[in-house]
Amino acid sequence: MNYFSTRNSRIDKTFDQIIIEGLSADGGLFMPKSWPKINLNNLIDNKGLTYADLASTILINFVGDTISKSELDIISKESFKNFSHKDVAPLVEISKGKYILELFHGPTYAFKDYPLQIVGNLFQYFLAKNNKKITVIGATSGDTGSAAIEACKDKENIKVFILHPFKKTSEIQRKQMTTVESNNVHNIAINGTFDDCQKIVKDLFVSEDINKITSLSAINSINWARIISQTVYFYWAFLQSKDFNSKINFIVPTGNFGNVYAAHVAGITGLPIRKLYVSTNENDIMHRTLKYGDMSLKKVKSTISPSMDIQISSNFERQLFESLNCDSDKLKDLMTEFYKNKKYIIKDKLLKNLRDIYESESFKDEEIIKTIQYFYEKYNYISDPHTATSLNTLKKIDNKDINVSLACAHPAKFPDSIIKAININVKRPEKLNKILNMKEKYIKLDNNIESVKSFIIENL
Repeated sequence: MNYFSTRNSRIDKTFDQIIIEGLSADGGLFMPKSWPKINLNNLIDNKGLTYADLASTILINFVGDTISKSELDIISKESFKNFSHKDVAPLVEISKGKYILELFHGPTYAFKDYPLQIVGNLFQYFLAKNNKKITVIGATSGDTGSAAIEACKDKENIKVFILHPFKKTSEIQRKQMTTVESNNVHNIAINGTFDDCQKIVKDLFVSEDINKITSLSAINSINWARIISQTVYFYWAFLQSKDFNSKINFIVPTGNFGNVYAAHVAGITGLPIRKLYVSTNENDIMHRTLKYGDMSLKKVKSTISPSMDIQISSNFERQLFESLNCDSDKLKDLMTEFYKNKKYIIKDKLLKNLRDIYESESFKDEEIIKTIQYFYEKYNYISDPHTATSLNTLKKIDNKDINVSLACAHPAKFPDSIIKAININVKRPEKLNKILNMKEKYIKLDNNIESVKSFIIENL
């Protein structure tokens, strides 16, 4: 299993190289040169299969000979041993054929824990094997930062720098990052948006002066290891449904496009997916792109679902590369025009290809609040505002398939929205209660790569 870049289809790298590098030196994202096929019947027949077993069974198809199956089994078991639910990612049936996949039973109560716990342990494995140290940098719109910190804190061969947009995450999301006392963790609040944070991270990866000093690695979903680790829970949802003769659809709250692309990867490799539904908030570039071909940038709006307050969805580049038959030259031309003009109109065959895979909707804050109300009144189910975007689509679907909406975060992380919607104080897990009065540690910097670069160099 070897990999090339969306910006250079001529390179040839192994999994242990691309997990550590994270982002290709040409600015592109790593993709496999061929797609493995996973035997679904073998998974169905394995009645004692655990989530950790499934994770190692799927990931072994992507790692080549860089790690053995027995070593991967150990890493996988270690990664999921402290999740709070016996099923790790339980599938909740709310009505016939309609389900919610709960992805908030990890250490930071958000779906990012599922990939990042295993990615953090894979980092540790490959670094120890090669006697290397790395600097992990990432941008977060909310939950990635805390999950990345939880996965990498106190690891002696990793330094962690996480950028978040100042005052544009929920208080709990911020404090989950900034109250961690580990010496290898550094939080940076950028006076800008998530897209600004993400751009700084990407620019750092191609910065020669910082790459002379340290080896950088990405923890965001731009790291391919994140994508394949997320693919696991889509298979897990299908296996839990026990409806093995039906097609399955997933409704995915979408910001950076990583989660829904992981679902697509599950479909390519063997899961019988009929359709993927992309749900966004008012920052609707993905909805406009998939519905109308209108990939144009607008100003980022602050909403009650801050993890989706994004206009540049990095992982969409992977889908475009795939839909362009892995032609990196065409992809580079497209992305150059997009960044230069802040827009690109997708049409004809390319747009049809995207529509064959995805449908999309966007929702305003008022609609999200009403959806939280609806699911509480009808099903006694409380969802966070991100999850509610997908539930809005789920309630309208009428078919004979398995329909699964992803619950991306514990509702207690967004108390203001829940109180506004249903006037209930959701009971917070004790771990979240503790951080509210803890001392925070972060530095606020201008939206400027040089200031961030200087801070990182000073703290290596």
